[in-house]
Amino acid sequence: MGFATNALNMPALIGKGCCVLSDELNHSSLVLGARLTGAKIKVFRHNDIADVEAKLRDAIVYGQDRTRRPFKKILIVVEGVYSMEGSVTRLPELIALKKKYKAYLYLDEAHSIGAMGPHGRGVVDYFGCDPRDVDVLMGTFTKSFGGAGGYIAGSQHLVALLRQRSHSGLYGASLPAPVAAQVVTAFQMLMGRAGPPGEGARRLKQLEVNTQYFRASLHRLGVIVYGHRTSPVVPVMIFMPGKIAAFGRETLKRGLGTVVVGYPATPIIESRARFCLSAAHSLDIIDRSVQIIDEVTSLLLMKYSRRPPPAWTAGITREWAEAQLKLVDQQRRPHGAANGGPVPRRPVECRGDPPDKVADENDAAVKDNLAAVAAAS
Repeated sequence: MGFATNALNMPALIGKGCCVLSDELNHSSLVLGARLTGAKIKVFRHNDIADVEAKLRDAIVYGQDRTRRPFKKILIVVEGVYSMEGSVTRLPELIALKKKYKAYLYLDEAHSIGAMGPHGRGVVDYFGCDPRDVDVLMGTFTKSFGGAGGYIAGSQHLVALLRQRSHSGLYGASLPAPVAAQVVTAFQMLMGRAGPPGEGARRLKQLEVNTQYFRASLHRLGVIVYGHRTSPVVPVMIFMPGKIAAFGRETLKRGLGTVVVGYPATPIIESRARFCLSAAHSLDIIDRSVQIIDEVTSLLLMKYSRRPPPAWTAGITREWAEAQLKLVDQQRRPHGAANGGPVPRRPVECRGDPPDKVADENDAAVKDNLAAVAAAS
């Protein structure tokens, strides 16, 4: 799953005398990797750019503990799409900060590579940023690529350094040939160099449509859904620990397999069910899944939301989804610039609405619902 890609490569990049700024909701592999470095770790609030800047300033002004010497390096560590929240990192603002304060940026694209952006190249592609502005690009071959293991991309100097110092590179084994072939084929399809013409573009569009249609349908049910509207990771909040197993059993009984998550992977009263959308899901599958979720959440009294669905869900209907997919089928052609060639550099800017901090429902609504759950229990 790429766990060792984070945990064993980060210590090769920084060490004692350095500082790591880590998002509070980073994956455990990033947390472990940061601890193994021996560097000073500062945790900032999730997707809070003001808090990142405040921590950066403190690190620069005060330096190391006791000696007050300047930190050798300051590394900002974030995920592209957060695996338990479904939220999207605020990459353009992070790039601006790291340039302003001469820091380094480590981006975990495990859940976004092959799923986000017009070319499937992750949140860097989604925001139209220059990949060279991200110092360390990490991703896995397990999710979008259906293989195993992970990778780190960066400058030639970075790659040479990791080959010399990384424990995973020095003591690990190469990918099995069938897995490597699977990963290469997936890359070629995304770039328009394998499969039917335009198949990579069709799958990316199918995933985007599936994601928005599924999220909109859940919002209309009255359940609390975390994450950005285009994030393929869709958490549905269960909250009460006693309902975790019941939700999994009841959905499975009706033919829907789900992943339920509780403590210690989440705070004890923020358990959830996590759905991950795929381009292989049809609209009929999504409709049936929503029907099952509707039945089970009604049975378990999980429709906690007190607010109307977000405004963007109004136009996201079955007819809209079918029209979007039909349009893609009509326009299928080799995908990517020059049939998979390099994409021209674009300025660092955000296209469309910026991602939500944690959820489409604001913090006040979540607090209200948490209070309601506590009162009910």
